[in-house]
Amino acid sequence: MTVPNRPVDLKELLDVPADARLPTEHGNFRIRVFHEDATGLDHVALTLGDMSGPDAVLVRVHSECLTGDAFGSLRCDCGPQLDTALQRIQEIGWGCLVYLRQEGRGIGLHAKIQAYNLQDKGADTLDANLLLGHPADARDYRIAAKILEAVKIERVCLLTNNPDKVSQLQNLNIEVVERMPLVAGINEDNRDYLSTKVERMGHSISEEHFES
Repeated sequence: MTVPNRPVDLKELLDVPADARLPTEHGNFRIRVFHEDATGLDHVALTLGDMSGPDAVLVRVHSECLTGDAFGSLRCDCGPQLDTALQRIQEIGWGCLVYLRQEGRGIGLHAKIQAYNLQDKGADTLDANLLLGHPADARDYRIAAKILEAVKIERVCLLTNNPDKVSQLQNLNIEVVERMPLVAGINEDNRDYLSTKVERMGHSISEEHFES
């Protein structure tokens, strides 16, 4: 691309939106960044297709997981869930993935790895957080609701195994017309982690997925 040979307008540069095309292996998405003043964090909406219309939009609200999303950790199912969600959006041709910077269920990367250390010593994923003085799940979905509103999504089919996520979004006036399971990446290293989610945190994963 040729850059015009003209003086730089600083005001014009400051007005450039954080909104661009993002070609991926799962399709040509649009990426928009939303700044959250309360936390200083930047969150992302990846959209594919037209979000307008009366039909519910396929939506995944995904919390950041550096170890799973970037490093391919087998301790969780986050990376496979992220890939599967984008794949499903691509398959139907439209949808939205909201990527929240809420590492470690909201407790942050440092505390998350401390929790891993306790899990290595025998604590489950819930007790490890509690032993460190953190909630079992500290995530807040208010910014997710604002992002969905900003990209003109009112009715959603939510890709999640977590009923609490459905409840929180509904309490924030997002109409969740359907919850679609998102089970991916179960392996020997994360079976106990996922079992704890089911047995102690109310997540919905059927037994047949653990048996496969």
